[in-house]
Amino acid sequence: MTGVRDATDTSGTRAAPAVDPALGPVLLTDMLMARRASERLWNLQRQGKVTTVAPIVGHEAAVVGVVRALDLDHDWLVPYYRELLGFVALGDDYLESIVAYWRGHPDGGRAPATARVLPPQISLATQIPQAAGLAWGLALRGDPGIVCAFIGDGATSEGDFYEGLNLAGVQRAPLVVVVLNNGWAISTPTSHQTAASSFAAKADAVGALGMRIDGNDVLAVHEATTRARAHARHEGPVLLELVTYRTSAHTNSDDPTRYIPPDELAAWRARDPIELFRSKLATTTGWSDDDHQRALDAVEARLERIIDCALDAPVETDRAFDHVYATETPRLAGQRADLARRTTGDRGGVSWQP
Repeated sequence: MTGVRDATDTSGTRAAPAVDPALGPVLLTDMLMARRASERLWNLQRQGKVTTVAPIVGHEAAVVGVVRALDLDHDWLVPYYRELLGFVALGDDYLESIVAYWRGHPDGGRAPATARVLPPQISLATQIPQAAGLAWGLALRGDPGIVCAFIGDGATSEGDFYEGLNLAGVQRAPLVVVVLNNGWAISTPTSHQTAASSFAAKADAVGALGMRIDGNDVLAVHEATTRARAHARHEGPVLLELVTYRTSAHTNSDDPTRYIPPDELAAWRARDPIELFRSKLATTTGWSDDDHQRALDAVEARLERIIDCALDAPVETDRAFDHVYATETPRLAGQRADLARRTTGDRGGVSWQP
């Protein structure tokens, strides 16, 4: 898979996109932010300050390239768990909510009102029917946006993946499903995940457009997503397979040295998406070592503020009830009141029934 270099779709091979001198530094800075945030959260988990984390290392170009190609004033993101730190374009408040999520804080269960993004999903592919319904709803309302959902290659074996895509295909819903094909579903290799020629080929079964792109080339990803978005808006769903590699652990509880071949890992680390794009920026726009260090320093300062805010946020016990329903139900109000009594030492009778 390391040979996948060009942006290819069902029409064949396309030339590599040119570097936009304004967009290029933004893409690289977003990737640096995602990488460093992942490293910091890994260390915080080891210190007992956050819970389970899923590193984004190796996937930065795939995620950042997609998000920066969307219209974030109108499009919706429907994530799973690995790509969250790559949503840098959604702003610091969103990244703070993700750190809170990994911390286990109730505020991590919702996104800021300014971000069109659903909460993270851990159960494989269960967000795809939701994404299809959201996309169908946008179309019915005449909204100009699309829905972009992320899944891993393992999720393509789930029934929800096919059911959601099939509904989107029948309704010609404006949906792009991004498959982050990183070679592994925990310890299951892609060769044991599907007998299809590619994950993108699965699009044929539901009447969607299938595209297979080098996920380590951020410009190719950005250009392909731009095309995928236009197709989804006017013609229906797209299944966008981004071929990359998970060069770190599945989560902090995983030991990838038990199953990942060392030679294969070394080959993919040689195609680190950040270093590939840094080199391209240097040769095409004059991006210097000083430019790179300034970007790193800015990332560190920004990330320090985000993490401090998320870790310092007090936990108010009843906040978990705030965003369950748009309007609080009597049952939920009773649960809130009962929790308040219990946390203040009042062990009186409960006012709700489970």
